Order: sequence, then C-alpha cells, then structure tokens
Amino acid sequence: MKIGLGLPVDDPAALTTWARRADDGPFSSLGLLDRLVYDNPEPLVTLAVLAGATRRIRLQTEVLISPFRDAAVLAKQAATLDRLCGGRFTLGIGVGAREDDFRAAGADFHRRGHLLDEQMAVLRRLWAGDPYGEGTGPIGPAPVTPGGPEVLFGGFVPAALDRVGRHGDGFLGAGMPPKAMDRLFREVERSWERHARPGRPRLVAQANVALGPDEVVAAARANIRAYYAFSGFADRVAEGLLTTPEQIRDAVAGYGGTGADEVMLYCWASDPGQVERLADVVS
Repeated sequence: MKIGLGLPVDDPAALTTWARRADDGPFSSLGLLDRLVYDNPEPLVTLAVLAGATRRIRLQTEVLISPFRDAAVLAKQAATLDRLCGGRFTLGIGVGAREDDFRAAGADFHRRGHLLDEQMAVLRRLWAGDPYGEGTGPIGPAPVTPGGPEVLFGGFVPAALDRVGRHGDGFLGAGMPPKAMDRLFREVERSWERHARPGRPRLVAQANVALGPDEVVAAARANIRAYYAFSGFADRVAEGLLTTPEQIRDAVAGYGGTGADEVMLYCWASDPGQVERLADVVS
C-alpha cells in the first residue's frame, strides 16, 4: 500500500521545500486541497510549480471543486499539467460544500452535481482529442495519459460514490475512520460493477495528521477549525487529528484492511520538518 502526503496551505512559499523533501522520501503522492473564498493557493497553479520541483512523486488535487470552473478551460489546464509532470498528475474532483465559493465564481451551488456530470462528459471528450462542439475544434495539448489524467472522485453521498463507476478511475475518501471508510469503498466497488467497468477502482483514504510538540499540534488544529468553520463539525474534525506515531500507524493499518491502495496523510502543520517526521513513521 502506498503512502501519500497532503500539503498544508498556510505557507505557500514553503511548498517547494515540502515537495522536494517528499520526493526524496517514501511518499507516493502530494495532495493539495481547494477553496475559492479562502486563504489557500490555487491548486492547479501550485501543482504546476511543484511539478518542476520534483522528479517522481505524483501530484493530485484533493479535491478540486470543479463545478464552478469552465469545463473547456479545466480540460486544457489538466492536460497541460499532465504533460508538464510527465503523466504524474491525478485530478481529484468533487462538488464542494461551501456556497460562498460558488457565489464568488458566479456558479449555481444547487446544480453543482449536475454541472459536474456535464463537465465530465466534456473533459473525457476533449482529452480524447475530439472537437469541443459544432464549429469549434479540439482543445490541446493532448495529455500524456491516454484518455486524460487519472480522475478520483471525493464525496460521501450516494451520487458521489456512483460517479466513480460512471465517470472515474477511483475514489478518495477523506477524514473517516477505517470502519466507515470500508462501507464507502464497498459501495464504490458496487458502483463499478453496476456500470460494467473492467478491472477495479483505485481506492484512496485520507487521514488528517500533525506531529510535534503541543504548540505545533495546537496550530494544526486551529488550521482545521478555520478550514471547516462553515460546517458545524469543525471541532470534531480537529479532535480527530492524528498526532502520535502510534495513531498514524494504527490508522494506516486499518485502512490497509479496507483494501485501500493508498493512504494520504494530510498534514495541517506548516513546518517542512513534518515531512521527515512522517517519513520516519511510515518507513
């Protein structure tokens, strides 16, 4: 089972340091979250920079809120990033849950699921090299990965899980303990079978982590509370932060028992020394 690393967002200038250290370590992927109305770096722009700072580690959005983005522009951006990193890009996408993001982008929050389904049809068509539509030709560049970069869907509701079978390559489940994640993974597999997809979906679990002295953990929990302040369950997410090597090892083992192909350790503390601390835990 692979172990990936999620990047903090409160110090964008440090992310190239994080990326280089992770690239030299045991980690398989770098993940970066998305918001619009928030103090975070734009993920596609940031991952393009990190593509040039790394040589082997995968880069993924975790997850990109795509329904408020234009499908044709997103297709070009994702294909370009896939080319720039030599096929190391994974497009993790979801519908998002913050209405203010959609308000700022001028998109319809209440139609976001339908918008995502419509987007996926456009993305797959353009990545295959087909014209955008009548009177409009193809939109390049062609991605390195045939058919487009790997697409993982995030989410918790049945419609989100079923999108994996209809449109995706796999599923990314965030912030749930192994027992709950196991139920989601099994439903994703049932969706895959319902839609007669060959092979199996890739299954990725995400756990929130931070290692270090009390002040580092306190700052990480503050970052989580700020990010989830809209939700009503920010305190619960913050208290679920894994803060010891034993907790992290137990979680990784638990996710392994669910059949996860990869576990993303999403770090909410900003010091780059987290990379080595976490590497020591999982090596």
